Amino acid sequence: MLLASMKDVTFGYSDVPCLVDVNLDILQGEFAAIAGPNGASKTTLLKLLLGLLKPWKGEVSLLSERDSGRGKRKVGYVPQQIAAFNAGFPSTAEEFVRSGRFAAQGSWFRKLRGEDREWTELALKQVGMWEQRSRRIGELSGGQKQRVCIARALAMEPDLLVLDEPVTGMDEASRNGFYELMDRQVRKHGTTVVMVTHHLPEARPYLDRIIELERKENGGWKCCTTTSCRGHFAPARSSRL
Repeated sequence: MLLASMKDVTFGYSDVPCLVDVNLDILQGEFAAIAGPNGASKTTLLKLLLGLLKPWKGEVSLLSERDSGRGKRKVGYVPQQIAAFNAGFPSTAEEFVRSGRFAAQGSWFRKLRGEDREWTELALKQVGMWEQRSRRIGELSGGQKQRVCIARALAMEPDLLVLDEPVTGMDEASRNGFYELMDRQVRKHGTTVVMVTHHLPEARPYLDRIIELERKENGGWKCCTTTSCRGHFAPARSSRL
């Protein structure tokens, strides 16, 4: 099932577009990586997909309602530069992750429920940060902050989880543990995961699809080679961005 799409999208930050004629479909229940060299507008692509940026032209759609009639879909987003939390940030790791439960429900004033505590605990344990739950965010290392932000997104029970360089600051063992966690989210819970990564060789065994940005001959980024990594998705094909 199609979850999100971009049709003939062009966007730039000045008079010169950085993305031209983007055509991209995101399928429900897939683990996809967006890859490309530095400066390839990967973060810009994510922000356009999420509606954080408006395209100069073209159409971006994100399916908002679930088929089952269980209400609106939930989107979790973990951006880059998580280490920007300073030492004075007042929240503990547990409080910060728990706030994802309120954000997902669209209400900051309801009472905390038992399931909120359970999901908070589960999310922190999944990223290996339960023992650090009482520490303030600003006291954590860059890699620990990254894990806590991922835990907050997981606690939202997202239908779509969008991650921009999520393994920044993690060592090799932690990165592999993260890929395994995302793989379980996709296979067990049906979550759609889209991430930008520079660690493609490590992540490849877990991915359903690789979306690779390529530079145009006259500058800018236009092409997207979409490669199938797992048999239960469509055969390998190329799409033009």
